[in-house]
Amino acid sequence: MPLVRPSNYKAPSILRNPHFNTIYAALFRKVELDYERERIFTTDGDFIDLDWAVIGSDKLIIAIHGLEGHSGRPYIKGMLRYFGQKGWDGLGMNLRGCSGELNHRLETYHMGATDDLETVIQHVLEQDRYRQIVIAGFSLGGNIVLKYLGERGSDLHPALKAGLTFSVPCEVLTSNVEINRRQNRIYLKRFLKTMNQKILEKGEIIPDFDPLPEGRLPENFYEFDNWYTAPINGFKDAEDYWRKTSSLRFLPNINLPCLLISAKDDTFLSPQSYPYNQAEANDSLYFENPSRGGHIGFVEWKENGAYYTDRRAWEFVKELV
Repeated sequence: MPLVRPSNYKAPSILRNPHFNTIYAALFRKVELDYERERIFTTDGDFIDLDWAVIGSDKLIIAIHGLEGHSGRPYIKGMLRYFGQKGWDGLGMNLRGCSGELNHRLETYHMGATDDLETVIQHVLEQDRYRQIVIAGFSLGGNIVLKYLGERGSDLHPALKAGLTFSVPCEVLTSNVEINRRQNRIYLKRFLKTMNQKILEKGEIIPDFDPLPEGRLPENFYEFDNWYTAPINGFKDAEDYWRKTSSLRFLPNINLPCLLISAKDDTFLSPQSYPYNQAEANDSLYFENPSRGGHIGFVEWKENGAYYTDRRAWEFVKELV
């Protein structure tokens, strides 16, 4: 307890294949939502772009995208729109370098970038507008949320009410093995294309940074993280980075109601990323493990364009607030 059994998610018959579910949600879902952008500055001289969908509520949902995503992704807009229909303001957090403009510093966003999430939460709290706040994270963003909640344990502002996470690679090292498998190569190439482009652009604007330390661009996550992410962000190497940022080891310390939904057929996730034992041992961690859904898929054609993640997140939160 609390393992959520059984899950109520039923994939449409033509999307029972995990790749179809994943790709349909990423490419064909359209969500209309108007944003107002705000730029805030970090203590190290960088910036974070926030996209607000405000209706004038005293309740707020903050949503964080996945690897190489941004606040315009349909899974972010879909979640914020659904909560907006229930009377909540929404905030899409763009991780560093993901808002359409390269960030100023060499440091990058990464799997464990909880300091930037804390910066955003403090900025929100300083406005003294919100008495109830929930944080949602997808994939990499979900790992950040879980790690953040586990790091802080009971030391959280009372306005924070819940965490909502989806398709999270809780054990980063073994999940990076999965992404290198043949069935996932199309996703890997898509990620690396934009990641490598950003590194080349940083080589043009940041003095003394060599974007090609090995004379070529990386061809997998191990090379990218070993050459760039780890040394740039203060880790020894890729494995040190993966070990220290994996949310799995922080789950026992989560002390706020937190929902985690990961599909059994998610081709991005390793077996170690399904925290059955941790959920059974922690009354605050609710783990739901539907048979299907793909990676940030969970497509539904039921309620005014909402997907299962939107509906399930609201069902979880409304019991708490």
